[in-house]
Amino acid sequence: MVKQYLTSLMVFTLIDGLWLGLVAPTFYRTHIGHLMKPEADLAAAGLFYLLFLVGLNIFVIHPYRAESLITISLYGALFGLITYATFDLTSVAVFTDFPYIVAAIDMLWGAILCASISVITVWFTR
Repeated sequence: MVKQYLTSLMVFTLIDGLWLGLVAPTFYRTHIGHLMKPEADLAAAGLFYLLFLVGLNIFVIHPYRAESLITISLYGALFGLITYATFDLTSVAVFTDFPYIVAAIDMLWGAILCASISVITVWFTR
């Protein structure tokens, strides 16, 4: 399970790094720039990555690794949608200016990201 976790960490870092480096900055600054820090807290982000991947590995990747890649992608997408929705919909509910478009795009990204991580991790570790 350690190899699986480390693989998922590498995949997550690569894919989310591309998103955060290329696509997200302009989108997030445009819509929620007034809520953002000038620089991200890398310790908090790193802790999130580590804990988030524990959940993805325990609840999706490990129990479904013998299933088809389509099944794994669907469970990964569901996990990503629900976990990202936890933050996004709570933010819409409690912050004055948190736009629905940011919540929707971020939840979609969570689903795509987790489906991708799950499939690639299983594919590499089978």
